[in-house]
Amino acid sequence: MKLLTENILKTFPPLHSQDGKGFESTVYAIFFTPDSDWIWYATEYDPVERFFFGFVIGFESEFGYFSLDELESARGPLGLPIERDLHFEPRPLLEVVRR
Repeated sequence: MKLLTENILKTFPPLHSQDGKGFESTVYAIFFTPDSDWIWYATEYDPVERFFFGFVIGFESEFGYFSLDELESARGPLGLPIERDLHFEPRPLLEVVRR
């Protein structure tokens, strides 16, 4: 699965464009490991550096930067690749996390 298509790429705002919004920032893509409980909520993206900013739920839940290259190469505990929620439509982070 391609994690970031051209259509999705066009929707992403640049890094720092949602500074200060916290949970009111808009999520544009969700990535997850089907064989564990890690989830990446991507809110901004830099196509040159290939870095996202967003909210990550893993060992801890925190805002931070994560790399598209790392997402593409990482595998979960059973060896499954990270996937993108194919049916996700952009919405505020608070709404997404509450579900």
